[in-house]
Amino acid sequence: MVLTVVLGSLAVFSWKLIGYLIPDRLVGKKGRSIADRMTVTLLAALVVLQGFASQNALVLDARALSLATAAVLLAIRVPYIFVVLAGAVVAGVSRYLGF
Repeated sequence: MVLTVVLGSLAVFSWKLIGYLIPDRLVGKKGRSIADRMTVTLLAALVVLQGFASQNALVLDARALSLATAAVLLAIRVPYIFVVLAGAVVAGVSRYLGF
């Protein structure tokens, strides 16, 4: 298990290092645009899977309320630490109330 984590970490680090070593002229403007969009897309997919999925089903529970709170606070440009704290408080209160 530990060996798997170490090897996975080294693989990810090597790809990151290779990304810094590739000259900009080889990547180009289109390549950068694709990489930027891919990062946002993968992060959005992770948020959806972790926020609304439970085993093989989609659920609406305290995580959904917490994500909605965080989205509203981010939209009105509240500092990130307060967004995280508010999300945690909303999740805790909603779980306490049985949602």
